Amino acid sequence: MSLVRKRSVTIRGHRTSYSLEEPFFDDLVSIATQRGLTLATLVAEIDENRPREANLSSALRLYVLEWAKGGGNRAE
Repeated sequence: MSLVRKRSVTIRGHRTSYSLEEPFFDDLVSIATQRGLTLATLVAEIDENRPREANLSSALRLYVLEWAKGGGNRAE
C-alpha cells in the first residue's frame, strides 16, 4: 500500500497543495518529462482544465489514469 504524500506547488502565483500516492506522483513526473514540461507546468495545466467542483488531487489522479488508458502517446 502506498502512503499519500502532500506536496506544494505554485500555480499562477498562488501557492496550493495536493496529496497523491507515490505511484500517481511518479507517473505524473514521467508524463511531464514525456511532454517536455516541468511538473509545475503540467499541474497548472491540469488545474486550469479541471471542473471547479473537482479538487486538484482528484484531477491529477484522473489525468494520470486517462493518460495510462490512452497509451501515453497523446499529442497535447
